[in-house]
Amino acid sequence: MNRLPASPIQHLSAQLVNQIAAGEVIERPASVLKELLENALDAGATQVSVDIERGGMERIRVCDNGHGIPKEELMLALQRHATSKISSAEDLEYITTLGFRGEALSSIAAVSRFSLASNPGDETNQGWKIAAEGGEFLEETAPVRQEKGTAVEVRNLFFNVPARKKFLRTEKTEWQHCQSMLLKLALSRFDTVLSVRHNGRSCLDFDAAVDQTGMVRRLRQACGSKFSEQSIYLEKSAQDLRMHGWISLPTFSRAQADLQYFYVNGRVIRDKVIAHAIKRAYQDVLYHGRFPAFVLFLEVDPAQVDVNAHPMKHEVRFRQARYVHEFVRHTVGKAIAETMPESEQQAAGRYREVVSDYTHTGEPRPSGPLPFSDGLPNRPQHALQAQAAVDLYGALISHEPVPDEVKGSAAMEDAGSMPPLGYALAQLQGIYILAQNAEGLIIVDMHAAHERIVYEKLKTSFQQQDIAAQALLVPLTLELGTQEAALAEQHAPLFAKFGFKVERFGEQSMIVREIPALLQQAGINVESLVRDVLSDLGEFESSGRLEQASNELLSTMACHGSVRANRKLMVSEMNALLREMEATERSAQCNHGRPTWVQLSVAQLDKLFKRGQ
Repeated sequence: MNRLPASPIQHLSAQLVNQIAAGEVIERPASVLKELLENALDAGATQVSVDIERGGMERIRVCDNGHGIPKEELMLALQRHATSKISSAEDLEYITTLGFRGEALSSIAAVSRFSLASNPGDETNQGWKIAAEGGEFLEETAPVRQEKGTAVEVRNLFFNVPARKKFLRTEKTEWQHCQSMLLKLALSRFDTVLSVRHNGRSCLDFDAAVDQTGMVRRLRQACGSKFSEQSIYLEKSAQDLRMHGWISLPTFSRAQADLQYFYVNGRVIRDKVIAHAIKRAYQDVLYHGRFPAFVLFLEVDPAQVDVNAHPMKHEVRFRQARYVHEFVRHTVGKAIAETMPESEQQAAGRYREVVSDYTHTGEPRPSGPLPFSDGLPNRPQHALQAQAAVDLYGALISHEPVPDEVKGSAAMEDAGSMPPLGYALAQLQGIYILAQNAEGLIIVDMHAAHERIVYEKLKTSFQQQDIAAQALLVPLTLELGTQEAALAEQHAPLFAKFGFKVERFGEQSMIVREIPALLQQAGINVESLVRDVLSDLGEFESSGRLEQASNELLSTMACHGSVRANRKLMVSEMNALLREMEATERSAQCNHGRPTWVQLSVAQLDKLFKRGQ
């Protein structure tokens, strides 16, 4: 390999410095669009219009009605590290704007034909304009007709950097990247009007959303009607964290992670801690290899997050990563566990309370309306019905004959206490349960539903009891790195929680002396499992692999212990299964992510038969 001749150390020219900086910030036209839109939002714009030609390679123009730039600051705006957003090192600890480095405009101007016109608020529409080409100013500031706000135009991107220009793709590909960026920004600020034209044609028009209805309308426009229909809204606060937004139902999943938007203090980010937390929240209800969809907003004290972790500002670092991870995982997981509509969740919650009371005391509660009731005082038949459902379900699991007196008392045909999943009508092909509720027809996959119920009961039992551990005849010694060995020692209590007894052995090894009996019976590769757990702990400060390994075994047990297809059920047994579904979290999906029941409303049935048309 030939060595380059030695050259003297020298200062790079300002133009070359700007072009190098542009390489870090400006990757393609979508990068320019991102920087310009973020500047508009930071300027307090409530209306932004975008005009793009040839996927942004020929022209990008962004106009806003923000506070504008005074005449005397226009020249400074195109200088490197010139910004109005921070002024001291202390400001870096509390960044609330999308931009802050002061590099975007100078970097863009260095690799394009650039112009900027701005009016900070003159009622005569008198503004000032400045232009540059390849980083060189063409003229001093000049007067121009300009409404309040700023208009930035970027032409011929990379015209003076051919090596960069040749890496651009086709117009269609670059436009797709621009569209993706526009959707991300549109979802970050629901209160901002955004209109977009491409090659002279109107492509996107987002009205300002001032209420929940408007937000859902923008969500449907950006993510599609399927997502808006198959998603649930969540909102949760804890200490200095607040998260809200939409997550897809487990039955709505994607082959790729292409419909995932996560915002921290209004900034769209990609973060491995967040991705891992959401993956864990969905791991029990989603097909393997499928990805959830979500639009989530996390609000956190700006001092607790470092947004200066990447030149393009799409990565952040949390100062309390583990705390944020658990907050996101728990919030999303709880929302998934309660996938019934809100009114049905409340009814199911009341049902759990009553069944719990009857199961433990054998007596009805002294006062308060019973579940699914019409608000009238307690009636004796409700007490019998609730207890009968419990007795029936016990018989269903054990495959024992159902006593006649239980069958009779569990009919639950009282129309005034219609439960969320209604009452059973019949069994279809020995596979499905047909039931009627207040909305119309319910169709239940009885094996899938029963499998989820048994699985949740096994998990609860497994978590509440001491896990049986099995001592290894020959302890397993693992050779590790120093950091992994330290992690094993630090997190020994976590391993103990799942029935593992691990000890550090020297600087770079550990010993596994006990493992859960459940895992030993299944022949799990313990060494591989432990190494994967340590890898997760080192990267995310958390791991769900031990829990996942246990859950996979419990899922297999639940599958074999559930009512099988072609087993004939009495109507009373079907009703017992429906009642238990209402009292079980995540009962809308089986252990493998398949739906357990679907609802067909009367309106949908009428449409099938063309009634009223």
